[in-house]
Amino acid sequence: MKRVITYGTFDLLHYGHINLLKRAKALGDYLIVVLSTDEFNWNMKQKKCYFSYEERKMLLEAVRYVDLVIPENNWEQKRTDVHEYHIDTFVMGDDWKGKFDFLKEEGIDVVYLPRTPEISTTQIKKDLNH
Repeated sequence: MKRVITYGTFDLLHYGHINLLKRAKALGDYLIVVLSTDEFNWNMKQKKCYFSYEERKMLLEAVRYVDLVIPENNWEQKRTDVHEYHIDTFVMGDDWKGKFDFLKEEGIDVVYLPRTPEISTTQIKKDLNH
């Protein structure tokens, strides 16, 4: 079984997120989504989410491409997650291109998928504030 992992906040889940999850799942048989906790988002990313971790987790678990959702608590956890969950392919949006290439040295395929250009949570928040 080929295992794929991806990371994100997935706040205000939208079709760009679904597109990413669908393409990530197509790279393997089992997709793990590592979801940023509220504390990690606030303390490390300076992001305040509309939906809580539990709400975002519930939404992701309802997506048919997602097999498992686990919490992301810190930046360093990526290196341990790929080993703990026996990951074959690590997937991120192409806005992170090059940032996780160090995992290639550990035998992990690293794939940066293009974002869906016309949609983002940031854009949704901007549009709602106008």
